[in-house]
Amino acid sequence: MTISYLKGDATRPTVDGNKIIAHICNDRGGWGRGFVLAISRRWPLPEQDYREWHRRGPAEGFELGAVRLVEVDGDLWVANMIAQAGTRPSAEGPPIRYPALREALASLAVEARTLEATVHMPRIGCGLAGGSWDRVEPLIEETLVSAGIAVFVYDFG
Repeated sequence: MTISYLKGDATRPTVDGNKIIAHICNDRGGWGRGFVLAISRRWPLPEQDYREWHRRGPAEGFELGAVRLVEVDGDLWVANMIAQAGTRPSAEGPPIRYPALREALASLAVEARTLEATVHMPRIGCGLAGGSWDRVEPLIEETLVSAGIAVFVYDFG
């Protein structure tokens, strides 16, 4: 099994069965730029859940490496993965945190297997988070693909 690359909109997966749309969120409670805008245009619940989760903080499990699924339709969930420290580059580099992304993807693999779901995403971590696909792709392969989960990566356009 390998990652399938498609042209299109990651918020509109067309395969049959259960589907999870995965994306990266920051650990500061900011939601308003990048792929999250496409999600919010389709469904208000993922943003509402993220903001409430952030408000409740670590006591509710909101921390780097965490993932939370939000059901938006009978066979469709959005996975809010906390894998970005802040929203701007710092002395540590870009906001993406690869170890946190690996942890979130490993948790997502468990959820996807439980739901018997495919996973759909843009090139996570490579926009506002400042990551490199050369580092993100292997994390997806070692967590999701190696677990037998079909993964679809969408390039818009």
